[in-house]
Amino acid sequence: MEISRDFYLDKLIKRKHNGLIKVITGIHRCGKSYLLNNGVNADHIIRFAFDSADDLYLIGESLIQIEKEKRGIDPEKFMAYIRSKVVDDGMYYLLLDEIPMLDCFEAVLNGYLRKDNMYPLSFAEFMNVYNGDKYMGLSEYMLYGGIPLVVLREGANDKSAALQNLFNEIYIRDITRRNRVKKIQNYFCNHKKISGLF
Repeated sequence: MEISRDFYLDKLIKRKHNGLIKVITGIHRCGKSYLLNNGVNADHIIRFAFDSADDLYLIGESLIQIEKEKRGIDPEKFMAYIRSKVVDDGMYYLLLDEIPMLDCFEAVLNGYLRKDNMYPLSFAEFMNVYNGDKYMGLSEYMLYGGIPLVVLREGANDKSAALQNLFNEIYIRDITRRNRVKKIQNYFCNHKKISGLF
C-alpha cells in the first residue's frame, strides 16, 4: 500500500528548478526518497549514502578506515564517481544520505548547484518569464536584476527578501572572507563606495 505525501510533495514541486539545493530531513524510513522519485527517470537519480559501507566501496573508501582514522570521506573520490554517472546533458538528481560525513560537503554541493544556468538572465531571457509589457519588464529588471532565484519569486516583498539574503549570505560573506574582516559594520562604513548599500 502506498501512502501519499502530497503536502510535502507539493512543497517540492513548487520549488523545483528554483536554483536552490533542497534539504529534506526526517527520521529513517519516513519516505524522504519517495518524494523525489515522482516523475523523474530512474537513470537520472543518483543515490548515495555516506554511512553505507557498500556505497563507500564504490568510491574506494572504507567505512571502517574512516571511523578508525576519524576523518571525513574524500570529496574528490565522490565527485569522480558522480562524473562517471552523468552521461548526458539531462538534469540529474542526487539523493544523498548523511552528507555531513563528506569532507567539504558545502563546497561540493555548491559546485553541483552552479553547474548550469548560473549566469544572470539577459533582458530577453527575463522577458520570456515576465508577465507584462517590455517597459514594465525593463523597470523590474533594472530594479531586481536578472538573478533567476529572484526573478522567479512572486511579489515585491519576496523578491526583496531574496536579494537581501543573497547580499548577506553570499556577497558580504565573500568580501569578509577575502579581506579577513572581523568587524563587518566598521569595514563597510570605512569604504564609501559600498557603504550606501546599508
